[in-house]
Amino acid sequence: MTSGRWATWTTISGLRGIPVVAVVRLAGVIGSMGSLRGGLSLTGLAPVLDRAFSLGGLKAVALAINSPGGSAVQSSLIARRIRDQAADKKVPVFAFAEDVAASGGYWLATAADEIHADAASIIGSIGVISAGFGFQDLLQRAGIERRVHTAGPRKSMLDPFRPENAEDVARLEAIQRDIHEGFKAQVRERRGQRLKAGDDVLFSGEFWSGRRALELGLVDGIGDLRTVMRARFGDKVKLRVVGARRGWLSRRMGLGPRADWAGDLIAAVDERALWSRFGL
Repeated sequence: MTSGRWATWTTISGLRGIPVVAVVRLAGVIGSMGSLRGGLSLTGLAPVLDRAFSLGGLKAVALAINSPGGSAVQSSLIARRIRDQAADKKVPVFAFAEDVAASGGYWLATAADEIHADAASIIGSIGVISAGFGFQDLLQRAGIERRVHTAGPRKSMLDPFRPENAEDVARLEAIQRDIHEGFKAQVRERRGQRLKAGDDVLFSGEFWSGRRALELGLVDGIGDLRTVMRARFGDKVKLRVVGARRGWLSRRMGLGPRADWAGDLIAAVDERALWSRFGL
């Protein structure tokens, strides 16, 4: 019944010539965040993007982004799927940064043909970071002996219960450089001549306000989704929010995946750390 009403609405919208803009929210940390804390991933977003780009009367797709980043791989996969869909449907894509579109969040924004932000949005952080803790002294004080057996001399690289090894750090930094180069290539390809600063500024990992990001060419304008879309497509434009579908039982009972409390606690700490880097 619901799908029938939806199909009827999209058909009527197209017949009446009412412009439709699909709105897809990309909010939260990118990547897996535990059983109770859904992060943004291609698996979860693929059906949402399919529906968004298939609406009747569609004039554009608007991405409402509020993300401090996360997985570089998922950022790349999601952005690539958005570009593929835009090319197939020949529909423009607009990105709107809310509180933050930084690191992987900015990677997602580059999938759009135009990026808009609030003057106070946090934009940028085009870099790669890896953070952890070292617990070797804690084990020693507690009188605990840790036993690790590996096949492969680098299998226990960056073990947090062993002293940091300079060779391991060098290998990690090499991987980070590779990922950073991919991020930089994405920004250069999508922003092109709009960039107004050198690599030493843009790709340092620094982040800026939306207004400063406009001066640097990282965004195209200051404005919110509703205002910009009405200015572009007229006051009668229909903004249709397209989100993930949940089953009837999940909606009624609030059921989700089986909880992994330890994993969820760690995920919550990681997520909080990502947001706090930008004062949020």
